[in-house]
Amino acid sequence: MGSWVASLSDRMFLRTLLATVFAVSSHAGAQPATTPLFWPVKQGPAGNSIVPEADAARVPLEWDGASGKNIVWRTPLEGNGHSTPVIGGDMIWFTAATTDGKQMFVYGIDRHDGKVVHHIRLFENASPEELGNPLNNYAAPSPVLEADALYVHFGTYGTARLDPATGRTVWSRRDINVRHYRGPGSSPIVHGGLLVLTFDGIDKQFVTALDKTTGKTIWTTPRSTDYGDLDKEGKPTRDGDMRKAYHTPAVFDLNGTEVLVSVGSRAAFGYDVKTGKELWTVRHGGFNAAIPPFRLGDLLLINTGAERAHTVGVRIDGKMSGDITESHVIWDKDKRNASEACPVLVNGIYYQVTRGGIVSAIDARTGKDLWEDRLQGRFLPSPIVLGDKLLICNDPGHCYLVKASPEKFELAGTNSLPELITASPVVADGALFIRSAGALYKIAKK
Repeated sequence: MGSWVASLSDRMFLRTLLATVFAVSSHAGAQPATTPLFWPVKQGPAGNSIVPEADAARVPLEWDGASGKNIVWRTPLEGNGHSTPVIGGDMIWFTAATTDGKQMFVYGIDRHDGKVVHHIRLFENASPEELGNPLNNYAAPSPVLEADALYVHFGTYGTARLDPATGRTVWSRRDINVRHYRGPGSSPIVHGGLLVLTFDGIDKQFVTALDKTTGKTIWTTPRSTDYGDLDKEGKPTRDGDMRKAYHTPAVFDLNGTEVLVSVGSRAAFGYDVKTGKELWTVRHGGFNAAIPPFRLGDLLLINTGAERAHTVGVRIDGKMSGDITESHVIWDKDKRNASEACPVLVNGIYYQVTRGGIVSAIDARTGKDLWEDRLQGRFLPSPIVLGDKLLICNDPGHCYLVKASPEKFELAGTNSLPELITASPVVADGALFIRSAGALYKIAKK
């Protein structure tokens, strides 16, 4: 009897031991969670750069890179990139590239502890086109995240879908090409079953939609723009430099049609997103367009480009067909408009910051200036909205908190990191994440 009890005890111990080992092994090899989608695109969960209320209430309003105040972790990074991180489940994703553009990577970092889970060399380029400017780099477009897919884009150098659970490449395309001349900049968007890409190079300008599952081309629509830049020999002046753009489009339901609103050099367009058919156009004098469009009720807000950029209000109605420049542009703000940092629209007020630091508020329905002031530094990252405040970071590493008020400019706080910031800040589960030129930071209340 005693030996039987001992034998039973041994068997129970062995079973418990095996169960424990199995559990530890399973945890060690477990795939990271891919949901919820905390921050799936550059402009956040609602596509408007507004942090969800519950998260905004938990984000600290004070931090300091030098002293470590509210800095949970700092993970050093290799390579360059303006791309803004996206976050789903346990993982933070973004792209990077070597300074010379010969190698292009995808980073996957655990948002809890900052450990690098994936550092995937995705594309190699023997002789990439030189950037020709000190501002851009080869990993400027931001990725898009779904529960079962990560879409990364490097412009002419390649586009791919990855499995966010494993980092495995599902499909890639390297045959959609233009000459960027100043480097890539337009980010992809997902709409339904489509992955929409924008290519406004100096040699070719077009929008194309891929089947997001297979990567196959569904439609491609060339720009129909009259650039007005031909010399006496019929060739584009400055090699077509005035034809470039870095725009990321958006899809809106306009009178029952899902319309892709896309801004290129010298003209903005509305395309039927299902077919790519051009529906309407608005002519403008800008180039290097980079700011996504906004919608406020029956109004579209469109930024026309870099330097001397305009912001125009375009009426939405059932008569949007052909050239609607004269018939539908109802206001035009011609000075002190953003050129790289994406504005935010809060309660009908359009807040923006220029590259040189002029921050302003306008009434989006009328285009009327409400106030303006100046912040110190150069501004490439896009602001986000934390409750009643705008978080506006600049290249030198300073992050300003400005009241989101139509009444007046009011600075509510200033924080800093000791590094260059060119990617936009993002939020997940009450924590703020900022990608600097050399590291990724997690900022949360300690």
